[in-house]
Formats: sequence, structure tokens, C-alpha cells
Amino acid sequence: MSVNASVIESLGRRLAERRAAAGLGREELAERAGVPLGFVAFLEEQTGESMREAIARLAGALGTTAEELLSEVAPPPSGKPHLEELSQEESLALLAPGGVGRLAFQGRYGLSVLPVNYRLSDGAVVFRTSTGGSTDEDLRTGVADVEYQVAFEVDEVDTAGHSGWSVLVQGSLHHVTAEEEQAAAATGVEPWAGGDRRQYLRIKPSRVTGRRIVIS
Repeated sequence: MSVNASVIESLGRRLAERRAAAGLGREELAERAGVPLGFVAFLEEQTGESMREAIARLAGALGTTAEELLSEVAPPPSGKPHLEELSQEESLALLAPGGVGRLAFQGRYGLSVLPVNYRLSDGAVVFRTSTGGSTDEDLRTGVADVEYQVAFEVDEVDTAGHSGWSVLVQGSLHHVTAEEEQAAAATGVEPWAGGDRRQYLRIKPSRVTGRRIVIS
């Protein structure tokens, strides 16, 4: 059986959704299921990124690599990898949980790529930045209703399972106005770097594409 961080992340997300739908708290669910409360919390709070980081740290403490540590429980797949194109609906579904993505744009110093925390809202990518920062000033055209085109990429890679996916969003970047801020804030998105970052930005997709590496 292969160890796939994205599978654990998906399990935790579905567990939290089902628990909320049933109107149960974590403690209630743990008591009803007869499992430790900490185990429920662990499953719900894991992300593919945190699992990979934890495995890498454990491997480093043992003087080995994550690949070596997982070699017996996650042997290399016997099939051949190939790319599979994803539909727009499949791509957006992969983005739906939110997380960390990379914003690519033409800035004052040339092409730039920055990591940002994001959430989806009505199919648009929403994130936050500081007023006057590079993703604020560099991406203002100064012309009403004219917006810069940007690219936004999110991926998930499972090195142990030799699989992964990536989604690319291309579209115009919109500075959320005071009238629009309530809807953007409702996404609950927090800034990547923390701090006082009150400017919400939204990417309205004009094109969404995705690819997945599968073994066959």
C-alpha cells in the first residue's frame, strides 16, 4: 500500500465535512467512535504539505531520506507514468480546499513568482496583500476597468507514489473594492506572511487548465 499525503488530506477534509453535517463536535465524534480525540484532530488538521514536511523531518532525524523511509511501505509503482489532461471542473475541484499557490506576474523588476495563501469564491481565486506592496502597486494599471493579466499555479506532488497534479489559472487580477470586501472576507483567507494585509485581490479566471501524472 502506498503512502499518499493527498489521500490523508482528502480523508481529513471529508471527515470534517461529514462531522459538521452531522452537527457533531470533535469530542462528540471521538466518544461516539471510541477513538482518541487527538486522532480525530490529527486527521482533520493534516494537509499534504504538513505530512510531507513531517515525514521529511522524521527522516532527517534518523539520518535518512523520506524516500528511503517510505521505500518499504511505498514501493515504486510498476507501471509507466503519463500525463492526463484535467477538465476545468476537475481542476477547480482540486483548488476548492484552498491552501498555498504561486502568483506569477510582470512586476517593476521583471517577471515575479510569489507564494500566497488563497481561497476560492464563486470560481475566483482570492488572496490578501499589504497596501503598497509589490502585488498591490505593481498590479494597478491606473485605468478604470483595465486590469493586468496574471497566472496562478497550484500543485500537489507525491514523491513516494510517483504521482501528482498541477492546475494553472490565467485571468485578470482585480483589486477588491470596499463595497466588495465583505464577500472576499467571507472566504476566511489569511495572508501568507501574516501581518496587516488588508488589501484583498481576486483573480477572475479566463482559462483554467490542469494535468495529473497517473501510473498505468
